[in-house]
Amino acid sequence: MDKNTIIGIILIAAIFILFGWFNTQKTRKAYEEEIGVADSLFDARNYEAARLAYRKALTYKVNEEYVYERIDRINSIIIPDAESIDPATANEIKPEETKRQFVESVEKTVVYSDEEVQNMYGAFSPSVSGENSFINLENDKVKIELSTLGGRVYSAEIKNYQTHDSLPLILFDGDSTEFGLRFFTIDNKPIETKMFYFKPVKENTSFDASSSKQSVPLRLEVDEDRYIEFLYTLEPGSYMVDLNITLMGMDEIIAGNLNSLDLNWEIYMPQQEKGRQNENDYSSLKYKFFEGEVAGSRMRSSKDVEEEDIPTKIKWVGFKDQFFSSVIIADNFFINGYVRSEQIDSEKHFRNMRTELGIPYEGKNKEIINLSFYFGPNHFQTLKKYGLELKELVYLGKSIIRFINQYVIIAIFNWLNNFIGNYGIIILILTLIIKTALFPFTFKSYMSQAKMRVLKPQVDEINAKFPKKEDAMKKQQAVMALYKKAGASPMGGCLPMLLQMPVLFAMFRFFPSSIELRQEGFLWAHDLSTYDSILNLPFEIPMYGDHVSLFTLLMTVSTIITMKINSPATGSTQMPGMKGMMYIMPVMFMLILNKFSAGLTYYYFLANMITFGQNLITKRFVDEEAILKKLAENKKKPAQKSKWQKRLEEAAKSRGSKSRKK
Repeated sequence: MDKNTIIGIILIAAIFILFGWFNTQKTRKAYEEEIGVADSLFDARNYEAARLAYRKALTYKVNEEYVYERIDRINSIIIPDAESIDPATANEIKPEETKRQFVESVEKTVVYSDEEVQNMYGAFSPSVSGENSFINLENDKVKIELSTLGGRVYSAEIKNYQTHDSLPLILFDGDSTEFGLRFFTIDNKPIETKMFYFKPVKENTSFDASSSKQSVPLRLEVDEDRYIEFLYTLEPGSYMVDLNITLMGMDEIIAGNLNSLDLNWEIYMPQQEKGRQNENDYSSLKYKFFEGEVAGSRMRSSKDVEEEDIPTKIKWVGFKDQFFSSVIIADNFFINGYVRSEQIDSEKHFRNMRTELGIPYEGKNKEIINLSFYFGPNHFQTLKKYGLELKELVYLGKSIIRFINQYVIIAIFNWLNNFIGNYGIIILILTLIIKTALFPFTFKSYMSQAKMRVLKPQVDEINAKFPKKEDAMKKQQAVMALYKKAGASPMGGCLPMLLQMPVLFAMFRFFPSSIELRQEGFLWAHDLSTYDSILNLPFEIPMYGDHVSLFTLLMTVSTIITMKINSPATGSTQMPGMKGMMYIMPVMFMLILNKFSAGLTYYYFLANMITFGQNLITKRFVDEEAILKKLAENKKKPAQKSKWQKRLEEAAKSRGSKSRKK
């Protein structure tokens, strides 16, 4: 081992050590900061918030006994004894109900004196107790229920849509959701608005914005001149709910050294579609950078938990289901954020979504924070109307795939939808239009296959001439020479097919994201947005699932038949392994696509059948004897040299003439 190698190894080791040390220091600092917040909350007896902070601290250091002891201590305080819980109901407790039970258990097991409440919450202590009431705000598109406890959106229902089992479509509901501001007061008391009761400014408990704009103000009061007001506003025909937060006189209460307030929002997403796994695969957490692009967690991710700290400004954060989204939008920007998505095992819910956002705060006597919520469908045209790149919530692929979907497929689909109400017929016509547009490529591919077919006897002669394995190179050269003389190319049929691949991938992205197909039936398929099932199995087959999709079977059979009919045209004894691979691929797609949208597998089936028909029609107009005659004429002609070959020959002649002169 020479000197340079030893130095290189030492430098690499030093880099790894420094990198590890840097990461350790960064993790330790983040852990200490979170523990400091958690301990402050614990000392203030804000046990719910403290436990959340301790749990977050565990993401930095997993095996810290101190943290586990603190969490156990909090649990012993706020969770009632097992003896006080009816065993019959204990087994029925769902994860999404846990937070409500924690709040209720605090009220049952912990009783604070007025002095203790004053010490815990300071100026906000009068609003700790109260009666929770609900206020409805709705228009023709959306209905939200507001809770005076926390002044938050308690539930959000999207009208004109239903779940797969014909129930009202509710994006989130009940005590499983959290929303509120978090900050410290001048006397260092941690305050979370979700813990306090807001007072309705108006007496009405129901507001209808179907014909005119309606607003609902809720106030968390310190006194008449000092309060935090949440003003919810809804306009007719809109999925947008405006939220204006007014901080009046809070400069005398909120700590003067703060330049931002924390906004926390968390929801449990209920299952809306028949295919739980498919719905989960197409759900994700998205956010948009301020004056930048949209980013977020990947769809179809295998991770149970995905989280990210966002140190830069962001415009909005969206909790995206397969076909519906809940989005919080800043009128200006959030200065930073933290996002987290967790897959959960619950009969009713399948994901927990959470975000913590930093809101700019200037410490004025009156300060207004303008926000908006989008509670609505992932409909491309609807989201595009609102701007803000919300249309990115509908995933249509990237680059050329997205271009085809956005400017070709969606345009044709929407145009057809103006005249036809049956989506099965729309997909049929859409497929015919696409296959007609791609027919020149299909025809060129077929002509290449025809050339290969008429040359096959001559290829077989070459194979017989070189039967030995050691002559494989000579055999290959002879075959390629034959193709070159005849003007045929073994890749001539592949290139046109490759040019059609972007369209196939575009359709793969379009159908699972198309809300237009949701709960639209065709033939035996009750919902083209999810799988069609003609038989439910009493067991689950790995990769395949626990049902039989007829459109997927038809797609697979039509693919195999088409390949078998075309195989004599492309078949060759030179690559026998490819023949088996051709039939393995359709079976693999059958296993994968059995859980996918019936609209997608229906489209692939139609595309196969139309291609099959195009080949039959083309075959009637293709004279193979004429092709053979033409190829024979090409063989007699001298092989044309490419421009590259001509340049090489000219360069060689030029060098030769210069050397002779010397």
